[in-house]
Amino acid sequence: MANSITIEVIGLRDSYCSPFACDNERSCGLFDCYPMGSLVRAFEELEKTLRKEYGDTVSSKLILIDDEVPPHVEKIISEHFPPIPIILVNGKITPIGRVSLPLIQKEIGKCLP
Repeated sequence: MANSITIEVIGLRDSYCSPFACDNERSCGLFDCYPMGSLVRAFEELEKTLRKEYGDTVSSKLILIDDEVPPHVEKIISEHFPPIPIILVNGKITPIGRVSLPLIQKEIGKCLP
């Protein structure tokens, strides 16, 4: 698919979805994962929401680095020292640093024609 966009969320199995506390305001744009703050649960909610909104145009992948760090992630970590969770869009690191639907949608918008 010529216009496909890949979102990768990278973190640890038991880490939080954000450096900020999970609160009632839902500034992250995700609702079904509140109040857990779990990276895995937030990713599942993000994936479901992106699938509804973008269909096959956007694919998402959760990369848990507890046991093994893929080479492309190891390179990013060694060069940029980003906070976890790391959000990649089409393989490029973003300044997001948390699972946030509005911020990820903004990055997706930059990739769409």
